[in-house]
Amino acid sequence: MRFWQLLRRAGARLPIRNKHLAAQALTHRSHTEGELLASNERLELLGDAVLGLIVAEYLYQHFPHWDQGQLSKARASIVRASVLCEAAKRAGLPKMLRLSPAEESAGGRERPSILSDAFEAVLGAIYLDSGYRAARDYALRHLKPELDALHAGEMPVQDYKSQLQERTQAWWRITPTYEVVEESGTPHNKTFVVHVKLRDIVAGQGTGSSKKQAEQNAAAQAMQFTQQNRRHLDETFG
Repeated sequence: MRFWQLLRRAGARLPIRNKHLAAQALTHRSHTEGELLASNERLELLGDAVLGLIVAEYLYQHFPHWDQGQLSKARASIVRASVLCEAAKRAGLPKMLRLSPAEESAGGRERPSILSDAFEAVLGAIYLDSGYRAARDYALRHLKPELDALHAGEMPVQDYKSQLQERTQAWWRITPTYEVVEESGTPHNKTFVVHVKLRDIVAGQGTGSSKKQAEQNAAAQAMQFTQQNRRHLDETFG
């Protein structure tokens, strides 16, 4: 009952007229007891595509002098899980999520991967319920701080993987490779450990609740490693 009361109180903050669709968007897989079609995973896939279009369209219109590379980097910085997690919090989604008791006790209501997925799922539900314009308005409203940062000349999130690849290709013509070396936890509460390699050299290690997050953390460490050891690496890869 509490969930449906929260859903009714959400009102204009959750512009989805179909309440069952709204409920699905806010239902994590852990709550469905194996009924995968009842969770928000399908809506998340749709919302991810809608969000990509919304952000690409916004950047295309507001930054007419940027080339394709600049637009791609900016889009990647906006649609990352850490940014969408903050957008979900601004939208008030954490308290409305439906989670299993185990996921709830494990802190799932604050887990970045769950919140970012929920934001995309809600976006997909808005698109199905009210169309593209409503989805665009919702996304841009809750991503405003990051979009404002772009206008101010600041990237809201560092894309360390892209930066590392640009550096290693420019310095040594090497493309970094990523490998999951450890995976632990339950299906709904996993931890990944990733190594990033430059040929046979482990340049960084990262940990995260998703493979993408672990790869970004590994790339961030590798950025420091390559800067501090450039002379030695020049000799190794020369």
